[in-house]
Amino acid sequence: MLHYDRQVTTICPYCGVGCNLNLHIKDDRIVRVTSFYDHPVNRGNLCVKGRFGLEYVHHPDRLTTPLIRRNGRLEPASWDEALGLVAERLNAIKAESGPDSIALLSSAKCSNEDNYLMQKLARQVIGTHNIDHCARL
Repeated sequence: MLHYDRQVTTICPYCGVGCNLNLHIKDDRIVRVTSFYDHPVNRGNLCVKGRFGLEYVHHPDRLTTPLIRRNGRLEPASWDEALGLVAERLNAIKAESGPDSIALLSSAKCSNEDNYLMQKLARQVIGTHNIDHCARL
């Protein structure tokens, strides 16, 4: 039997259903995924992605720092710098071409709460109703 350093309870990142995941951590690596049998959403059941699809977390090619294109090359940047640049460019597009020149596409891999926040960003901050969701396609 494997021994774990700790267990982290979270929500599955693969769709908006909200299944419970228990990540078993050893040496700062996910080594096993389970779920609580009494969880009201998935009652201990997980799809194959939820149970076995978390290897990407430790993949060496995974991006962990934002990248900004400078002089034709992608270079690491801070989150504040990257988000500031995105906000600056979206504001410039909105000022030049109007809010309906911007569209947002959300994802089924986000939680329902994240998708709700995306539509709030589109409608209340940017001022557009141009928002769609990949699960509809």
